[in-house]
Order: sequence, then structure tokens, then C-alpha cells
Amino acid sequence: MVTTMIDGIFEALRIGLGFLWTAAWAIIMGLTITSLVQVYVSKERMAQVLGNGDLSGLTKATAFGAASSGCSFGAVAIGKGLFKKGAHAVNFLAFMFASTNLIVELGLMILILLGWEFLVAELLGGLILIAVMAVIVHLTLPENLFDEVRETLNERDHKSGVTEDPTCGMAGKDEYTLTTDGGETLKFCSKGCMETYRQETSSRGGWREELLSWGGWYKVGNQYRKEWSMIWKDVIAGFLISGFVIVFVPQWVWNTLFIQGDGLLVTAENAIMGVAIAVLSFVGSMGNVPFAVALWGGGISFAGVIAFVYADLITIPVLNIYRKYYGWKIMLYILGVFFVTMAFTGFLMELLFDALGIVPDLAGGETATEQTYFELNYTFYLNIIAFALSGFLLYVYRRGLGAPGQYRDPVCGMRTDDSEPAATHDGETYYFCSQTCKETFEENPDEYATGHLMVMEGHNHDD
Repeated sequence: MVTTMIDGIFEALRIGLGFLWTAAWAIIMGLTITSLVQVYVSKERMAQVLGNGDLSGLTKATAFGAASSGCSFGAVAIGKGLFKKGAHAVNFLAFMFASTNLIVELGLMILILLGWEFLVAELLGGLILIAVMAVIVHLTLPENLFDEVRETLNERDHKSGVTEDPTCGMAGKDEYTLTTDGGETLKFCSKGCMETYRQETSSRGGWREELLSWGGWYKVGNQYRKEWSMIWKDVIAGFLISGFVIVFVPQWVWNTLFIQGDGLLVTAENAIMGVAIAVLSFVGSMGNVPFAVALWGGGISFAGVIAFVYADLITIPVLNIYRKYYGWKIMLYILGVFFVTMAFTGFLMELLFDALGIVPDLAGGETATEQTYFELNYTFYLNIIAFALSGFLLYVYRRGLGAPGQYRDPVCGMRTDDSEPAATHDGETYYFCSQTCKETFEENPDEYATGHLMVMEGHNHDD
């Protein structure tokens, strides 16, 4: 008995870690793309239009979300910031849906672990989720309640000194504070975001110039680090839990929870139960994809599995955050709207895919226990490339935080000292993080010369 249990644990770990190994390159590449978009897409310009509850505002909220964080907790935190600034309820909810369902890294992981059919259902279903949610909210929105909660939220955050990080939108901390030349006090969530802000205010280069500089890649490295800091627990938990679920949960459990057979009632029950399992699973963000693999392997219907994947925004930990931010009434309203939307969309996806004849056939492939995960194949080489990229981004992030000197590169904003490449213009000497930035400056010095050469280090509480 003991030997059987130990063998089962090792098999569960083999499967869970095998899933993680299989999807690692996709997660890293996806987070890199997301980080690039986060750094170089203007959030402020897009956020200005989210106060309108019309189709244009909804479309921009969807695009903004798809270009933003893939973490459910990060999406909720940024959504709160948008709501406080006046975003219409339907738009900040659409932003959260898009930022957890229409992102690159999630799509790649679904494609690898579940197949192209689930990827299509995720992307198409993500858009349908937003459309269905928008209709429900416009029909049921307690407008006065949301306005009252917005006012209360702003007053509470003001009294408690809560300040949003101007770099990423997360809550700022007292230990990462600086005062601008204009006397405004800003708080940041981390030393990395504070350094990113300093670089942005010190640089004059565009995104093309920055991508050829250490300073530009530092910003990407900081965003990449932040993305990982928000999702790594969910990702690891999801992969490990999936292995244990596949090995230790008997088939009769799935048969009890999910009705077997054909028909609209069976599809509807599976979709509803898929969302319910997601609420109770405590696994959010991308961690629910490997869990979905376990459900699919247990014979759960297409509707149940895809509805489960949709439902990372209403897990119990996320619901508790809604309660803290907005109170019980808004939390229950969001739960009700999201639950109905997710279950209905999962139900609709199975009907559509069944009509098109593209519901995947589970019986046609290897089971998780039959697969060999660690081989010298394309996954191995893609992971080597991805790990090298991850190491590079970590290196430039640490290089940026530890960069020496009291000067700022006028092209990219990177800290420099007088040992770095230098150029003189109008009697002032400018120092650069690299020869590339120096050459860019020399091509058009009037564009980059600012007169603000020194690093403002005296205003923060971190040094």
C-alpha cells in the first residue's frame, strides 16, 4: 500500500513537471511579448476613453486588456485603478476578461497542452464572454451603487494613503517613494518600477531607440519580472495539482460531478459544473490550464473544460479581493454576472463546435500517464532558447538597478557615470549607457539635450 502511494506521488510529480517542461518555452515567450507591449503601448491614452459605456469604449477596453497582464490578481488590481479613475463598469470588467483570456502566453499554453480547438474556443469565446457580459451589465447594472462604491473607494484610499504606482497601476508602498520637481509625491510598488519611472522621465528617445539601448531593455526586464512575480505561484500550483488530480482522483468522481451523455441539459450541466469547480479550485491565471488538462483526461465535456478555463476571475481568493475593494454587494453582483457569462459561453462553444464538427476527440490521443515528457526534441531546444532569454532579461534588470553613477543617458534614461561613452553639446557633457545611445544622440543632439543631467536620488526613501 505504501509502495503504491509513493509510486503514485512520483507519477503525479512526473506528469505535473512534464506539463510544466512542455509549456515552459511558451510561457516565457508569451510573457516576453506581453512585457514588450506593456512597456511600449501607451496605457494613459487608452485609459482616457474607458469612461464611456458605449461600443467604442468596450472595444478599447478589450484591446487594452489583451495588451496587459495575464494574472488574474494583476488584472483585478489594474481594473480597480481604472474604475477609480472613472472607467464605466462594463469597461473595467471587459478589461479584466480580456487580460486573462486574450493574451499571448495563455493562448500558447492552451495550444500546446489542449490543442488548437481549445485555443480557438478560448479566443472566440473570450470575445463572446465580453459581449455577453456587456449585455447583462447594461440590462442589470445598479448604476447608483457603482457610483457610490467608486466614491467610497476613492475616499477610503485617500484617507489610508493608498497611491497607485504610476508605472504599472499596482498599489504603491511607502518604502518606494520619490518627490518630483513639481512637489508631487509618488509611490511605487517596487524598486524596479521606481527606476523605470526615473528612466522614462529622463529619456527622450522613442521605442526604436530604446530597444537598442540597455535602458529600454531594462524596462522590459522589469515588466517581465513583475509578470512572473504575479503568476509563478499559480503556474506551479496548477501544474503540480494537475498531476495529482490525474493520478489520484478516480473516474467515478468525475462521473458523479459531470453528467455523461448527449443533449442540451448534459452540456449545460457540464458548463455550470466547470465554472463551479473553478470557483472552488483556488487556482487562477494560467495555472488553471494544466488543471483543465486533468478535467479533459477525466472525460469532462468540451463545454465543461472550456468554461473552467474561462473562470479564473471568480476563484475564492479573487472574490475575496472584490469584497475588500468594492464590498459584498458588488462582489456578489460580479460573481453572478461572471458565473452566468462563463457558463453560457462554455455551453455556446460546445454547441457551435459540435455543429461545425470540430469538437476534439479525446480517445484519439495518448493519456497523460502514457506520454514521455523529457526528450531531446523541439521542446528541449525551445526551452533552452527561452531560458536564455529569461536569463538575459533578468541580467539587464539587475544591471539597471545596479547601474553606477550620477548621470542619466538622455536617449534611454539609463543611469551612467563618467566612465561611460560621452559627448559634448552646447558646452554640456552627456554620458551614455552604450555606444549606440551616444551615436543616436550625435545624430540629432538638439532632440535629446535636456539640461537635466544629474540623477535625482535625494527624494526617495529607498536609498
